[in-house]
Amino acid sequence: MQDKKKYVLVVQGEGRGHMTQAITLYDLLISKGHEVPAVLVGTSESREIPSFFFERIKSEIIKFRSPNFVTDKKSKSIRIGPSVAHNIMHWGVFKKSLDMIDEVLKKHKPDVVINFYDLLIGLYYRFNKPKIPLVCIAHQYIYLHKDFLFPKGHFLDRFVLKNYTKLTSTRSVKNLALSFYYLPELKRSNVVVVPPLLREDIFKLEPKNKNFYLVYLLNHGYFEEIVKWHKINPEFEIHCFADKIHELKNSDFNPEKLFIHAINDKAFLEKMAEATGLISTAGFESVCEAMYLGKPVLMVPVQGHFEQFCNSRDAHFAGAGVYDTKFNIDKLINYTSKQRQPDSFFKHWADESKERIYNELISVK
Repeated sequence: MQDKKKYVLVVQGEGRGHMTQAITLYDLLISKGHEVPAVLVGTSESREIPSFFFERIKSEIIKFRSPNFVTDKKSKSIRIGPSVAHNIMHWGVFKKSLDMIDEVLKKHKPDVVINFYDLLIGLYYRFNKPKIPLVCIAHQYIYLHKDFLFPKGHFLDRFVLKNYTKLTSTRSVKNLALSFYYLPELKRSNVVVVPPLLREDIFKLEPKNKNFYLVYLLNHGYFEEIVKWHKINPEFEIHCFADKIHELKNSDFNPEKLFIHAINDKAFLEKMAEATGLISTAGFESVCEAMYLGKPVLMVPVQGHFEQFCNSRDAHFAGAGVYDTKFNIDKLINYTSKQRQPDSFFKHWADESKERIYNELISVK
């Protein structure tokens, strides 16, 4: 019988993926009798934490300010220079966050800290050097694997992304790299490739096709591209999930065929199970969910977001669908019109996720 342990989870609040992964792991740890007294979430002024996160996590949720990207005025592309300058200017705020993290860990004295790609935890371990083992979980740790194939060129982007990822995992004992496919373990860099950490809800869904396309927008500025396309193709039904939907509803669009929904984890999955295909920025989590349900994806990386650029190419290689620089839905329609066999390997790979990840966690001393 395994000893019961105490875990503290730390989650980057940018995007939906890290939060849904944290919820899944939280439920798994609690179901196995372990204790999770606190979950820390890195936040910024530009992003709201979805209500479903507070509904699903029953432990204390502690928010702290963490570095984030700065986007353009239309909330479409990432601006690297201003992002760096903005975060440097707010170092005093982040220093207070580091002090708060220190207080939380000293209060709860966890056996293991689990980081879902938040930068401040890496900096905390670099400066404070706590003795508590750190385990990192995210798709981004696949970039530290020597066999991962980056898109050709982009040497500076690759250098920045890999070193940022290393900063988030400073002094970690194990980096669990969520992946579309298997790669061998790298003991030297503590990288262990594991299946995606999908939510329990997805295993209960029965895929159907109700002849509509589903859209997930991390940056709501892309909605204007959806509206522009839909005016030319009004016969198609589209359901769009986004934050700040009050801003989108002021747009000029056909509400009888183009529907806007606030981000809701359960409703989004239910719609995905019924959709013909998914249109999304190239976030890892949504693409994996679509692959599991057999739904082709059009991936549109956020401009200036090299990580999503890599994801779109990697997911295309894994058979998820197609990618483009714009929300060119015609490309997905052409792709879905061709008959394809579901990817049985990915489904089997994802079904093993919880057992593999749990075994990796409980082996940490």
